[in-house]
Amino acid sequence: MKLAVVGGGSTYTPELIDGFARLRDVLPISEIALIDPDPRRLAPVAGVSARMLAGAGHPARITTASDPAEGAAGAQAVLVQLRVGGQAARHLDETVPLSCGCVGQETTGAGGLAKALRTVPVVLDIAERVAEAAPDAWIIDFTNPVGIVTRALLDAGHRAIGLCNVAIGFQRRFAALLGADPGRISLGHVGLNHLTWERSVLLDGREVLPELLDGHAETIADSVGLPAALLRRLGMVPSYYLRYFYEHDAVVAEQRDAPTRAAKVAAMEAELLELYADPAVATKPELLSGRGGAFYSEAAVDLAAALLGDRPGPLVVNVRNGGTLPFLPPEAIIEVPASVGPDGAVPLPVDPVPPLLSGLIAHVAAYEELAGLAAMRGGVDAVTDALLAHPLIGQASVAADLAARLVEAGREHLPWARGEG
Repeated sequence: MKLAVVGGGSTYTPELIDGFARLRDVLPISEIALIDPDPRRLAPVAGVSARMLAGAGHPARITTASDPAEGAAGAQAVLVQLRVGGQAARHLDETVPLSCGCVGQETTGAGGLAKALRTVPVVLDIAERVAEAAPDAWIIDFTNPVGIVTRALLDAGHRAIGLCNVAIGFQRRFAALLGADPGRISLGHVGLNHLTWERSVLLDGREVLPELLDGHAETIADSVGLPAALLRRLGMVPSYYLRYFYEHDAVVAEQRDAPTRAAKVAAMEAELLELYADPAVATKPELLSGRGGAFYSEAAVDLAAALLGDRPGPLVVNVRNGGTLPFLPPEAIIEVPASVGPDGAVPLPVDPVPPLLSGLIAHVAAYEELAGLAAMRGGVDAVTDALLAHPLIGQASVAADLAARLVEAGREHLPWARGEG
């Protein structure tokens, strides 16, 4: 089996390789093609990846390519994990919104829109080239903002499914608190990508969320950046990204006085690439744990194995809503447990969602639809409309000001802003 990774020069990639090596019985792979246009990143990442596989006794070979069609030829699954503009663009995503008093984050709010504007067209172009070389391959999107990118891929007719590591992170965290094997834990996970809540935690089919909140609310609250009292009152666990909504003003104040995450990650990436280039390094560096993406490799392996027919089962993925959440249009992309197999993913039934959640979900889903249109069609007016629809912006003067700033800051990656399309 061949698996291709678009954005294979990412410093994330050894996390993937580590998972592939450890879970070889779940997903037998004979070739991993790393695809990246930047040879300065691709060469050291490919080198350490090959050494990691060899050290683990894994038979797969690492191949490299700069062209997606060349690298994806013959692949059964293609993972997309790219970052258009690198950490420099991410820095703008995190700082430009702050200049207008809004949260600066690369996937939530205005920063997430800026990322979508430059990312969606690139991913769609790559997907077209992948489809020509590997028409039957599944495209697994880990590129943020996952919900918007996944919808664009599906709207364009690609065999695509979105993946995030939030759910598997909660599963592993809850399992550790309960002293249980993660495989015994299933989640009542509901919402949109980076806008989700855990409404149920089942251990061997038994509800244990009240028990978790009774005994570990403070620990869980620390991990999501929200007050323990809020979690107890809600009777559920919001993801970390809900902090940007529930504690917006406090987050903005913190961000104004702190270095950006982009700056921290850029420094970390430089150090990681030096480590990867060292021929003596043949295992995943400890430094990589600070890079983010915890359990990404396990989630990717599980999803690829399910899609390719080896281990079908329920997994939390980003998929078309259909009629799962009746307050959203069928075309919306939701993040819920789904039955995943060779024919794709079908959302499992979801208990009725209360207004406290459904109102925010519907609000953000409407923004995501407008964000996708802005990314596809371009135009300052379209960007302004998306910002006006977002619950974290929503004021006409702020939306107009911020749209102009985002477009100017991202001009390098927006052909339409340069009058080229």
